[in-house]
Amino acid sequence: MSDPIATISDLLAPIFAALNGGESADPTVRPSDRADAQVNGALPLAKRIGGNPRDIAQAVVDSGVLDVVASELEIAGPGFVNVTFSPEFVANQLAEVSADDRLGVPATTVPKTVVIDYSAPNVAKEMHVGHLRTTLIGDALVRMMEFRGHRVIRENHIGDWGTPFGMLIEHLVDLGEERAAAHLSLGDLDGFYKEARAAFDASEEFQARARQRVVLLQGGDAETQRLWGLLVELSTKHFNTVYEMLGVHLTDDDLAGESTYQPLMPEVIERLRRLDLLTESDGADVVFPPGFTNRDGDPLPLIVQKGAGGFNYATSDLACVIDRVERLGADLILYVVDAGQQQHFQMVFTVAEMAGWLAPPREAVHVAFGIVLGTDRKRLRSRSGEPMKFVELLDEALERAAVAIDEKDPDLTADQRGETIHMIGIGAVKYAELSTDRVKDYVFDWDRMLSFDGNTGPYLQYAHARICSIFRRADIERSSVRGLPILIDTPQERGLALRLLAYPTAIDTTLETYSPHKLCTYVYELATDFTAFYEHCPVLKADEPIRTSRLALADLTARTLAHGLDLLGIDAPEQM
Repeated sequence: MSDPIATISDLLAPIFAALNGGESADPTVRPSDRADAQVNGALPLAKRIGGNPRDIAQAVVDSGVLDVVASELEIAGPGFVNVTFSPEFVANQLAEVSADDRLGVPATTVPKTVVIDYSAPNVAKEMHVGHLRTTLIGDALVRMMEFRGHRVIRENHIGDWGTPFGMLIEHLVDLGEERAAAHLSLGDLDGFYKEARAAFDASEEFQARARQRVVLLQGGDAETQRLWGLLVELSTKHFNTVYEMLGVHLTDDDLAGESTYQPLMPEVIERLRRLDLLTESDGADVVFPPGFTNRDGDPLPLIVQKGAGGFNYATSDLACVIDRVERLGADLILYVVDAGQQQHFQMVFTVAEMAGWLAPPREAVHVAFGIVLGTDRKRLRSRSGEPMKFVELLDEALERAAVAIDEKDPDLTADQRGETIHMIGIGAVKYAELSTDRVKDYVFDWDRMLSFDGNTGPYLQYAHARICSIFRRADIERSSVRGLPILIDTPQERGLALRLLAYPTAIDTTLETYSPHKLCTYVYELATDFTAFYEHCPVLKADEPIRTSRLALADLTARTLAHGLDLLGIDAPEQM
């Protein structure tokens, strides 16, 4: 049981292998505007074996393997095979998917250990809108990877180490632990940081203490470590507040801050030195990965140890690779980090490959993303002109959702209203983020994202609730129609059916490029197809067996829509 496109590929694989002298050859099956599917593999195979592509296409048709799925086969152009699925095949596939808890999506037969590095806020600094994309993209990828059956390890690589902590710890000491804890517990992490910075800038004596505190921290001084731990603990409470509001799958168990990798830093240098990869440049230890040059065309170094003996982000990221591969056994490492770090990660990955730490089939991928813009097409900021705080953004989303819900359905009970406001407000923010191609910048537009029309979260949530209302009006349990025969008589039923059967491919296509917007496109098209079906095909007023068939089709649509939204981290209310 799978997407019909995948079914055709599986059926044709041995045929193409036989035509290729026993070696595998891709049938290259794609959706088509002229039919339900198109087999394009005859052209590249003809080029490989020196044959006529139309003859190969004819051999594919004559093999008869597609007769079990197709009502019509047509050879077109230079050698394409257009495939029209038979109604019986579509109906049988739908019935199987309807009875399947996984909606036709198989678990992977090759499970991997996948480490996903995302969110990564900084200790003693509040999460702001810059953390929006990494957190939501990372969470969606975690959900999809886990559903496909991979072992997923979430790593929240928080900024919890470095020279600023000398300044922050001394400010904590000056305030007193109780006052500092009360200050930070109010969620004003930015205020605490700014006060520490002001004290540092105003006093040479404070600067000297801060620098000495860094030495103590790096040297493992017990009291300094305790004070540092207090800062981390209070900051993570703030992070957890944001994650809880968002419904993001991150906990304290997923914290893997920069401090985690400090013990590995000297080993990184030593191992690079043993491999004869280190070069001294301007007093620093560097590696020159091939293919990287500066503006003048000179080789560009990756600095792994500064001239004064200090480590940096490159050292830390190389330590991460070692730890994730050798301790965690990662087959795939995803770094959900903004596009501005692209060259840095390319160089880190290349050095890790040179050192043998990222040997195939192990792979590291930078899942890059653009920035969030305001309607003025500049970086989204708060009314004060600073980067908008994450909590402020979510609070505003809930306020605006409340207005939208009160206009849409003023008769909700208090409990229904509160729950729906949260689903709609948070869902709108998530969908606006995830429905945009991650590599592009996007405009954060409140009015558009909270609209109940168009490609928005509220539109999809309302579409799901509307389907659920059909069953309430009919006083029928949705589960009672699952697995029952589904009849395909109209173009709208056929279009909706084929969309439902494409769900496995939609997930796989999304994960091939780590691009959640592709799944967003699928669920939007699914909702649109259901609207066309509902407008043209009466459900409750239809005679049997059409009535039950259409109820089964509606239920499968609601389940697929809700499941797709859940993989994106978005709730699907049953009533709005």
